Amino acid sequence: MRRRTFLVSVPVAVAFSGAVWHEAAASISSVSAGSSPYGPLGAPDANGMALPAGFTGRVVARSGRLVGGTLWHPAPDGGACFADGAGWIYVSNSEVLLIGGASAIRFRADGSVERAYRILSGTNINCAGGATPWQTWLSCEEIFRGRVYETYPLGGTTARARPAMGRFKHEAAACDPDHRVIYLTEDESDGCFYRFTPTTWGDLSSGRLDVLCGLGGDAVEWRQVPDPSPGVLERQTRHQVAAARHFNGGEGCHYAAGVCYFTAKGDRRVWAYDTARQTVTAIYDGTGTLDGVDNITGRPSGDLYVAEDGGNMEINIITPDGVVAPIMRLDGHASSEITGPAFSPDGTRLYFSSQRGTSGESAGTGGITYEVTGPFRR
Repeated sequence: MRRRTFLVSVPVAVAFSGAVWHEAAASISSVSAGSSPYGPLGAPDANGMALPAGFTGRVVARSGRLVGGTLWHPAPDGGACFADGAGWIYVSNSEVLLIGGASAIRFRADGSVERAYRILSGTNINCAGGATPWQTWLSCEEIFRGRVYETYPLGGTTARARPAMGRFKHEAAACDPDHRVIYLTEDESDGCFYRFTPTTWGDLSSGRLDVLCGLGGDAVEWRQVPDPSPGVLERQTRHQVAAARHFNGGEGCHYAAGVCYFTAKGDRRVWAYDTARQTVTAIYDGTGTLDGVDNITGRPSGDLYVAEDGGNMEINIITPDGVVAPIMRLDGHASSEITGPAFSPDGTRLYFSSQRGTSGESAGTGGITYEVTGPFRR
């Protein structure tokens, strides 16, 4: 199985400059390969990671091996970080059948592992998802009629299915606290981009599901999906509204300051939905160093970080001034993909996984989860 996303939303709104990014989005040619703000990649370290000077990396977990007293799950995928006292928690999905679900690792203030534990079990192909402002993790099933599950990394509540958010081949989710909605991507060759509006912000048990529709050119609008939870033989959500705009293989999703960025691996593009102007434009069209666009996250600096599914196994930065450049490469992982990029709350550590590692095994012990520490722009 190849692909996956992710996408990761951070648990609080990020202070991006939506206006700056809208200007960049106005012309695809404004985003092109250039020099990374961190400098060139060095030689691979002992773990096969090529990093810029001043950055260091380590392995924090391997599939099928104990970490913090818990066996780390196979096929690690979408992830996010949550503040927890003086420490933090990294959550990761498991993209396998039947046992799927998600696990969490709690780190102490010094970066050491305190413990690990399961937060969701018994679900299928949990690919990506997104963090909420109320500190929960939305774990999305990438299967036919898949569900979104709301999980609780900080504990105290059992994970719950949220069927009102639609039954389709879910990928990623990104919370927009400004408009009190959640954006959702769909991993189909003719997938759609959705918006879920909860009846009550913070309670995902009910609400309205809309699909993005084209009005010609970059202009778009939202229309309600008549039946968000169709039966097996009923019309799928992406085919219920004739004017729905389709994207080839929706992947990662990230919201910041009025703009929702999402990737489509078939289109090889990073898209930007401008909530004020009601437009969708491509800020990256696949003609730079970034290939196999997948999971996406961002920083208050205005930088986006996009992981590759395949390609040459890099995480690339897209800067507000239109530079695309690699900031990390994994050597020896040709049959894998990079998943789950997420920053620690202080922005000094970046977590991600190689879903199938050097072995290429997705359902076994191939997955490896990493941490990179360094002077990331904040």
